[in-house]
Amino acid sequence: MTLFGYRLPKMASLIFWILLWEIIGRFELVMLFPPFTDVLAAMTEVLTSSSFANAMAVTLYAYCVGLAMAIVFGVFLGFLMGLVPAADRIFNMWVNIFVSAPLSALVPVIMILFGMGTPTVVVTVFMFAVWIIALDTRAGVQHVSPSLIEMSRSFGASPWQRFKIVFLASLPEILAGIRLGVIRGVKGVVIGQLLVSIIGVGALFTLYSQNFLMSHFWALILILFTFALTLAGLVGRIENRIEYYAGERS
Repeated sequence: MTLFGYRLPKMASLIFWILLWEIIGRFELVMLFPPFTDVLAAMTEVLTSSSFANAMAVTLYAYCVGLAMAIVFGVFLGFLMGLVPAADRIFNMWVNIFVSAPLSALVPVIMILFGMGTPTVVVTVFMFAVWIIALDTRAGVQHVSPSLIEMSRSFGASPWQRFKIVFLASLPEILAGIRLGVIRGVKGVVIGQLLVSIIGVGALFTLYSQNFLMSHFWALILILFTFALTLAGLVGRIENRIEYYAGERS
């Protein structure tokens, strides 16, 4: 980005918003926005508190279980839709509906079915992450070059070997779906725990907001943002390393 002919660094936008946040906080224009420096100070308290460690243990357990289930089922469903036209006609509409639907509205229904505890949060993470993984996997499988499959048949590849070829050729899209699923999963775990409100980071959000500890509230949000972006960045780096396969299939 350039301003008055000068090229600005990528961090300029972030620095601008942080300064604006600090100014609004210092002038106490909005009660909900404490100064950014106060949020940073509160972040240290949050990270070193035992309640945060306990909340993150519960949250990470629900997140990892839900995300693992979403990856396994999403990749399987995506392969099924990509390889079997009949399955694609049956499931494609429903997968697209769930991708675009406001899944937060379903959390109370999930709560009735699974109770007010960790299973509800696990299912919420699964619901937020699985559909985008399935759609991206389907796109990857359907874009594998038919000549690649034909060549594998010509060389007498077994069904398992052909599956590996399709899997490796569609890996960039699968990883792109997992990267988006990772981010949507964080959204799911936070929404699930906020609505359940008695476990994990949802309990901490409720505690901080009810006691007007807005610095701690925002510090917790920033920690979760950092967590989600770090995970997405790690998956993105793996994605970049295997782009070779995307070129091989064309």
